[in-house]
Amino acid sequence: MSSYVGVLVSDPWLQSQFTQVELRNLKSKFVSTKTRSGRVTVKDLPPFLANLKDFSGTFVENEIKTILDESYPNRHEEVEFETFLLAFLAVQSRKGGSKGATSFLKTRTTTFHRAISESEKASYISHINNYLREDPLWNSYIPINPATDALFDIVKDGVILCKLINAARTENLSLCLNSAKAIGCTVVNIGTQDIAEGTPHLVLGLIFQIIKIQLLSDLNLKKTPQLVELAEDNQDVEELVGLAPEKILLKWMNFHLKKAGYEKQVTNFSSDIKDGEAYAYLLNALAPEHSTHVTLETKDPSERAKKFLEQAEKLDCKRYLSPEDIVEGSANLNLAFVAQLFQHRNGLSEESSNPPVSFAEMITEDDETSQEERCFRLWLNSLGAATYVDNVFEDVRNGWVLLEVLDKVSPSSVNWKHANKPPIEILFKKVENCNQVIKIGKELRLSLVNVAGNDIVQGNKKFILAFLWQLMRYTMLQTLNSLKSHWQGKEITETDILNWANRKVKKMGRTSQAVSFKDKNLSNGIFFLELLSAVEPRVVDWGLVTKGRTEEEKMLNATYIISVARKLGCSIFLLPEDIIEVYQKMMLILAASIMNWSLQQQSDTESWVSDDCDVSSLTEEISILSIDDGSSDAQNDED
Repeated sequence: MSSYVGVLVSDPWLQSQFTQVELRNLKSKFVSTKTRSGRVTVKDLPPFLANLKDFSGTFVENEIKTILDESYPNRHEEVEFETFLLAFLAVQSRKGGSKGATSFLKTRTTTFHRAISESEKASYISHINNYLREDPLWNSYIPINPATDALFDIVKDGVILCKLINAARTENLSLCLNSAKAIGCTVVNIGTQDIAEGTPHLVLGLIFQIIKIQLLSDLNLKKTPQLVELAEDNQDVEELVGLAPEKILLKWMNFHLKKAGYEKQVTNFSSDIKDGEAYAYLLNALAPEHSTHVTLETKDPSERAKKFLEQAEKLDCKRYLSPEDIVEGSANLNLAFVAQLFQHRNGLSEESSNPPVSFAEMITEDDETSQEERCFRLWLNSLGAATYVDNVFEDVRNGWVLLEVLDKVSPSSVNWKHANKPPIEILFKKVENCNQVIKIGKELRLSLVNVAGNDIVQGNKKFILAFLWQLMRYTMLQTLNSLKSHWQGKEITETDILNWANRKVKKMGRTSQAVSFKDKNLSNGIFFLELLSAVEPRVVDWGLVTKGRTEEEKMLNATYIISVARKLGCSIFLLPEDIIEVYQKMMLILAASIMNWSLQQQSDTESWVSDDCDVSSLTEEISILSIDDGSSDAQNDED
């Protein structure tokens, strides 16, 4: 490992906001000023910052003084380097928002035609204000005023979005989007430029996806076992395991409505609850101490909604909703409200007295299967298919999702005239879809020996995982093969990816080498950090890297690898545990993602053929994992 450490600060978040080049430059100027004057105070900062090229021509000294007065009222207070960095960030965050910069929306409304919901904007801002209110670094920005367009200016640096997805390591917008993708957000139609420009409908759409994932995270049997109460028999429990969180939320709502005597069925978060009657019954079931018959007896929907929210506010559940949102049937805001209500008071007993079946037996699966399902689910959703996947094993069984994915992976490969669109009640129609999936898979040269569409319809987990792995691998190799200038006319293989990674690390003067993607030495994370440093020297802060000797040190390194890779722009869906356990498939995908990013850079024009390796060995194909061992590689490696 390199002995170079660079400029370090005690706060990891603050460290992540600057490159080493920036830190060295700022540290040099700060030390020079301090040496010359003996000390640096808040009073010295405005002229100091105004002379930096970062703000030259953007702010004058008095403007910087006004900005800093909000956070540093004592002008005679001595300033250390980290405080200076915070002051720098405070001024930088206002860059472009004062002199010479008109209101963002004022300059764009002549060309912006998509309508945005003021209620949604206000509710999302309320969530952000609540989420960041304890964060001292955001004191000067929180609370955001929902009556202005400040939100769209604040998101331009990407930091607040990264904060929402709990991955705020840098203000890099690529990190923001890749982190959002990694938690299940669909970001196909949004790019870093959209966030940088504060495009309202795209920003609101991304924020809602993040909020939705946060709010629905507990709506499953693993996180909330009491949900088993919603099932009446064994078949219901099995169905509950595979339901999407939104569907579970509706099922939970109808469960309480039925007990409260409400005779209708709520099937959506829009038209079915516009009159507010269902909400009145629901609150009566969950919090009778806060409910009155006056709400139900009120005839006017708007008045009823108003009374209901007054009662719900006693449960601290009004944040996302206004009476107008209920009457207008705002699906997003109603969903957010009901999810919040579930979090505050779900009305389920701590332990179900007579569960119809041991649900633990129905949801227990080995760690490898669970990790693979998560990885493939996030990957499938990242492709931008119309259907969102909540549960891989359940959602692919009618074949439609897989046909959508195949159409993304291999355009025009699907014969949509012979495809059956959901909802599909007839079993034969599902088999027909899945048979076409198998047919296309074979045309793509996936290993599908002795399998049929019915294996997918029956929910064969082993086959589904093996099929998705092959499809993911195929997509990865096709992406790399598309960079034809690097391959000298040859098809890239997994061996090539390994040799490329080893060669990149070796050329940087490092000693780490990987024997294979199941090499247990990869568990400490050093090899991948050296590979990342080889493709982009500035991206790894070696002061944050451990030796990887203990499990705790390995976890720190693995977490840092994922953060750095996403910062570069790599689309990866693995967990730190995948690196620590050296999960072979995920190691390959990680290396391939780094390779893909590197080869797309203009500066990386080298050939893929190593100077010190036998070309014939590089062309040796690694056989595609067969169905029989497709989902058990990692376990066999352990044995």
